[in-house]
Amino acid sequence: MPASRPLIALLTDFGERDWFVASMKGVILTLNPNARVVDISHQIPSHQIDEASYVLGACYRHFPDGTIYVCIVDPGVGSARRAILATTSRYSFLAPDNGLLSHVLEHEQDVKIRQIEEARYRLPSEGRTFDGRDLFAPVAAMLASGEPPSFFGQVINDPMKSLVWAPQQQDQILIGRIEYIDRFGNLISNVTAKQVREFQATIGLAKIEIHIGTHIVTKLVGSYSQGDGESPAALINSGGFLEIFLQEDSAARCLHVDVGEEVRLC
Repeated sequence: MPASRPLIALLTDFGERDWFVASMKGVILTLNPNARVVDISHQIPSHQIDEASYVLGACYRHFPDGTIYVCIVDPGVGSARRAILATTSRYSFLAPDNGLLSHVLEHEQDVKIRQIEEARYRLPSEGRTFDGRDLFAPVAAMLASGEPPSFFGQVINDPMKSLVWAPQQQDQILIGRIEYIDRFGNLISNVTAKQVREFQATIGLAKIEIHIGTHIVTKLVGSYSQGDGESPAALINSGGFLEIFLQEDSAARCLHVDVGEEVRLC
């Protein structure tokens, strides 16, 4: 049974300058006035599907059971790309079939994915440039009203997935990469706390060096306050990942590092 006030969470690259997000919320609340609509972010850089996938993967498990996620970063809107509905034991996810759900599909073991085919859920429109408003918002509202996923289309087994890159150990080196840069300029890697511990145990060193770009980080600390603001340090963040930072400054800017940069532990 759906909650009396179901929760719909929005993630887009629409920004807040235009009417796009407001239009989606208006459609949802017109069709389902009992829905609660919250924002994950609308500041995903334009067309950056992988960044949206990472942000969704980092936060979706902290929402209550029954949450419906509407995730729109959609450079292929209006094309033959599919619109999909993915359901797990706890959540529903609406997104274009372009790899945006890759991190969710990597984390979740039992996911049923349907192609949204029912034309009756699409709002009439002269153009095909705004599926966030014209398709995904109505489907979210109907899901929140209690419509079962089976009403929206047939199960598919070939969703598009982007490669979720995993750290690799080569001899005495653990190789990861920067997956995300937050608004503070902190460099968040895909190396987990468990992998750091296991690597230290394998090579038998109490301390490790972290190589990124032309920089070597030797301090693995417990909090941002233990950095010195002069040289980069590393910590395990609250998501459980190795993060490189400069106290009260942007590590990304000062180290000239971007997403995808290799991180080597040795």
